[in-house]
Amino acid sequence: MTPDRVPPRRITAMDAPSFATGEPDFPLTEAQTARLVRAALDEDHADNDITTLATVIHTRRARAALVARDAGAISGVPLALAAFCQCDDKVEIRVDVEDGRRVEPGTTVLFINGRARGLLAAERTALNFLQCLSGIASLTAQYVDAVRGTRARIVDTRKTTPGWRRLEKYAVRCGGGGNHRETLADAVLVKDNHLAALDGDVAMAVRRSREQTPPMTFVQIECDHLEQVRAAVDAGADGVLLDNMSPEMLRDAVAIAGGRVLTEASGGVTLHTVRAIAETGVDRISVGALTHSAPAMNLALDFE
Repeated sequence: MTPDRVPPRRITAMDAPSFATGEPDFPLTEAQTARLVRAALDEDHADNDITTLATVIHTRRARAALVARDAGAISGVPLALAAFCQCDDKVEIRVDVEDGRRVEPGTTVLFINGRARGLLAAERTALNFLQCLSGIASLTAQYVDAVRGTRARIVDTRKTTPGWRRLEKYAVRCGGGGNHRETLADAVLVKDNHLAALDGDVAMAVRRSREQTPPMTFVQIECDHLEQVRAAVDAGADGVLLDNMSPEMLRDAVAIAGGRVLTEASGGVTLHTVRAIAETGVDRISVGALTHSAPAMNLALDFE
């Protein structure tokens, strides 16, 4: 039996689950931050920095600037602050750049005044957090800039470092991007292997998703070809994930969607191709590289 057509409605990138806008909210509580940083310091044996203990007297104080060597977007300041504070409970820190802000080379992010031993013990842990997360934020900002002026929004994927997902997705928000679903429980995404288990029946996948999940659950279907797009739209899906389609196919898919479902391009997206993809009219572009391949941002701690 042919499923009834869904009445036309406009769905945009903002309607999909977990799409964040505005100021990014740090995802960890104070206690969670303290535990994570403590574990990182313990991993580094920061309380037994034999080089510093051997060469720097315990009364020595120091002033240092944490400086960006590259242009980019900053993420991870709360973690760096916790590292310095745990190594010196009387440290004084001036925050010049908050998370989510862009910087040019030479910009001071933090200015720190405290015990030299504490600053040295915390240095690598603080930089590791900041360099990793700022690298993700900075790469995201490049993608966001590349599609500026189009309707497309840049979003991440679940291709994250195990245990670091909330932080890495936060870093994407710091770079101006949005988040795809955070976990498998947040939305339905019927992929090729799900469809294979249903003999390719898109309508059945949508129907079962509606029956087995709470009302208003977002239902998205991964599509490899245009017939699947038509089937997903006719079945009443909320979104289609257009996998590894050429710009020409993407334009056709957007036309088939006709504003009734959210369109998302995915697969093999690079900084060289993302503008052309955005100009096809898709609502979102998901980029796994934001979290699995971002280079660390070059930041350094310079003692005066």
